Amino acid sequence: MALTRALVLRALGLGDLLTAVPALRALQRGLAGVELHLAGPASYRPLLELAGLRFRLLPADGVTGVPSSLPWEGTPPDLAVNLHGAGPQSHRLLLGLGPGRLVAYGCPAAGVAGPGRRPDEHERVRWCRLVEEGLGLPADPADLLLQAGVPRASGPAVVHPGAASAARRWPPDRFATVARWLVDQGHRVVVTGGPDEELLGLRVARAAGLERECVLAGRTGTRQLAQLVAAAPVVVCGDTGVAHLASAFATPSVVLHGPTPPSAWGPPEEGPHVALWRGPGAGDPHADEPDPALLRITPADVVAALASVGATAPRPTRASAPGPQPR
Repeated sequence: MALTRALVLRALGLGDLLTAVPALRALQRGLAGVELHLAGPASYRPLLELAGLRFRLLPADGVTGVPSSLPWEGTPPDLAVNLHGAGPQSHRLLLGLGPGRLVAYGCPAAGVAGPGRRPDEHERVRWCRLVEEGLGLPADPADLLLQAGVPRASGPAVVHPGAASAARRWPPDRFATVARWLVDQGHRVVVTGGPDEELLGLRVARAAGLERECVLAGRTGTRQLAQLVAAAPVVVCGDTGVAHLASAFATPSVVLHGPTPPSAWGPPEEGPHVALWRGPGAGDPHADEPDPALLRITPADVVAALASVGATAPRPTRASAPGPQPR
């Protein structure tokens, strides 16, 4: 049966989309001539454009889990691809549309056969493997870069203290210490965040001695945030969507990991990035307090990592701080 319409499910957050870009590109290349739809939030649209992905966006918001329904119209899709998860809920959501074929990780609870999910895989590798094993399409996990459209290092350094869960939020006073260090190196600094993180941004800015105008939390849409990260000389953040934006634009970054190790969600090892991780193992990503592994990272660790990615100003008399521990 010839394919005419295909639907991909990835209705999660900013970082989730960016880790799926290599797999989505493989689908676009391999399904030339097929009408491609992506079920996801409207905030994806600017990133799809920057990634050169010609998917029609089907509004669906499942940031906190699996969408309750999908507004699919017309005949069932010829192909459905589950890049959302490996559990029965997302499988059943797609099966409810009656697709001609479902490509997904195997899930006996949903009656779905497919490749086995590997818990130790990086997220980018996981979805590329599904596309390769499920459809026979070559997919490169390193194919993640976006078109910047702005001059590199022409903007301020980005400090992003927020994260979706408390378990991934490094203390704001520590972010303030790092922001102050960046200012002392001669950088302009802005503090970014989501609509509900303005107070957090203000707290960091006040402690760092920054003006209120430097707090952009709640004042940027997806496209504006992407442009800020693309133009930044360096980004400092936790394991959140901004870290994946830095990877996508090859912007030097220092990413603070905990409770999830960088082997699962970290930046590419070959890029200008440092992933700080103080294990020993993965913790609860939904905990109400910062993860102990995250708290073991100190401002001195972050400053040393920033120096290793070139964030220091050119001061010949200043000694460089020691580099971070290897990942």
